[in-house]
Amino acid sequence: MRAASREAVRVLDDRDCPAVLELLARNPVPNVFVASRVELSGCDPWRLGAQLWGFPSGGELRALCYAGANLVPIDADDEALDAFAERARRQGRRCSSIVGDAAGVLGLWQRLEQRWGQAREVRDNQPLLAMNRPSSLTADAAVRRVRPEEIDVVLPACVAMFTEEVGVSPLSDGGALYRQRVSELITGGRAFARIDDGQVVFKAEVGAATRRACQVQGVWVEPKLRGRGLSEGGMAAVVRLCLRDLAPVVSLYVNDFNVAARRSYERVGFTQIGTFASILF
Repeated sequence: MRAASREAVRVLDDRDCPAVLELLARNPVPNVFVASRVELSGCDPWRLGAQLWGFPSGGELRALCYAGANLVPIDADDEALDAFAERARRQGRRCSSIVGDAAGVLGLWQRLEQRWGQAREVRDNQPLLAMNRPSSLTADAAVRRVRPEEIDVVLPACVAMFTEEVGVSPLSDGGALYRQRVSELITGGRAFARIDDGQVVFKAEVGAATRRACQVQGVWVEPKLRGRGLSEGGMAAVVRLCLRDLAPVVSLYVNDFNVAARRSYERVGFTQIGTFASILF
């Protein structure tokens, strides 16, 4: 570990926001998660609910690491990863995952694994997909924004999807925080679903959005209705609504082993623009 690298990392604040936003704008699609939070809350750790680690401390900002519930390295070369890993080791693990561009995530994990111990799961190949025009497929006209009074209808589907995808229930703390998060997405017009006779058939949310891009998450089809093409029509509708109302590029990332989902997204019109990785604790 180079001492100079260690000293270069510092916690950023609102004075650094112009430089932070400039760096994030260089790759607006992969950086949409962090950019959306900075645009909403600024760089002050108290308002952001996380720290932004900057590298180096002086001169031009070369790399970032968002340190909150997720640890997200951005534009980090080996020197920056050394520095971020050293700070993370000193601080101890406070995150539930490391996620983002695969090279940065896997490089950071390589430096942290010995100290932090075994991860619950390492997903080292998650294609990052995007599209900037409506799908050629027919959009499911029944897919619409979820209304605030429908939270108790969609919440079980959200829990089922999260548990299926992540491998743990989001209700381990009683569920209040997860319900609040789902409610915020609904209130913000970023939760979409097809609801037939009070049952969620298809649903998806936009977890992050800026004026340059948005990122879809939580895509789910009722298990007994899978294999009928509902995801294709549903996602075509979500893409159409997002392009119209939220951002000029719609993105998502998917596990490489989920062959059915990858084929579905390809039919909708998504193409791979990068690769993410996730380390789950």
